[in-house]
This record gives sequence, C-alpha cells and structure tokens, in this order.
Amino acid sequence: MKSEEEIVKEMQQVVAQMVIDDIEEDPSLEFETFECDCCGQEKPLAGSIEYSGCRLCNDCVLIAETGFALNKIKNIQEVIDAMEDKRLEQLCNFIKEEEKRSNN
Repeated sequence: MKSEEEIVKEMQQVVAQMVIDDIEEDPSLEFETFECDCCGQEKPLAGSIEYSGCRLCNDCVLIAETGFALNKIKNIQEVIDAMEDKRLEQLCNFIKEEEKRSNN
C-alpha cells in the first residue's frame, strides 16, 4: 500500500501532466482564464476540470484529487465548502481593487 506522501507526489505529477496535455492539445488554453468555482481566483483554463457543473482550476483539482485518493473527501462539494473562506477573501480583494480604481 502506498504512503500518503507517495499518493500526494503521484497526484502532483498527474495534475501537472494535465496542464501539459491541455496546452499540447490547444495552446490557447495556456492564456485563456476563468474564475475557479472553488478558490474564486482567475486561473488558466489549462489543467482545469469540471466536476458536477463546477469548474476547478489545476491547483484545486490537485486538492480534490488528492483528497479523493486519500479517502479524505467523498465528493467535490466538500472541497468547495472547505474553500469558501478563500473565495470570500478573493471577492473582498476584488471589491477593494475596484473601489481604488474608481476613486482615482
């Protein structure tokens, strides 16, 4: 049986390869971005995955897939719920930046 560390390293390699594969298939994906439904950040489309109607960036895919592999989570909603604070933080930062721009 693999150790948690081995599983994490394996998942990091798999998820990193997803980015490479996506860019090889469609080079424009490296520069196309979207707002991750999990962390709320603007991230590259390359390496992202859609789970149950929610698109996750490559970083969040790594968290999700590692959680699945380690049997720490049962479904994608658990990851999204766990990241809610990060999404709120991103939203607040966006609002602050917009206020700065409109005040100048």
